Amino acid sequence: MLEAWRRTGRAMPVLLLTARDRWSDKVQGFDAGADDYVAKPFHLEEVLARIRALLRRSVGHAKSEFNCGPVRLDTRTGRVTVDGNPVKLTSHEYRLLSYLMHHSGRVVSRTELVEHLYDQDFDRDSNTIEVFVGRIRKKLGVDVIQTVRGLGYLLTPPGEGR
Repeated sequence: MLEAWRRTGRAMPVLLLTARDRWSDKVQGFDAGADDYVAKPFHLEEVLARIRALLRRSVGHAKSEFNCGPVRLDTRTGRVTVDGNPVKLTSHEYRLLSYLMHHSGRVVSRTELVEHLYDQDFDRDSNTIEVFVGRIRKKLGVDVIQTVRGLGYLLTPPGEGR
């Protein structure tokens, strides 16, 4: 199936999770078009880190540090700083800010953020995204998250506006 996808030009990142751990199986998987290969048993944290790396590479973000004006987010260490000063965020606040930084310069809808942060059974009428954005703004102390009325949120360096 993967070989057929690659022949038709599908370029999405592919991570193979399998019980096959012989080196020949790995070579066959890579030759079929896999971007990464993880054999059982594995640690979930490693799989998640590999998925993040694949996604960064797939959208041209192979770097681990993102900047927006004075705000710096390091995905390797999970740290956020403003002008070099550390900022403490909850895990949901960090994930939301990280998503916005990965998509800097484009409007990200509230729905997209909900889908990124929560399971499918999450109450989509909840205002938690707005609450998290408000908390992040307060903790950062700089105006980098713009609200685009009716569309979502846009991450821009201070002073650049919409």
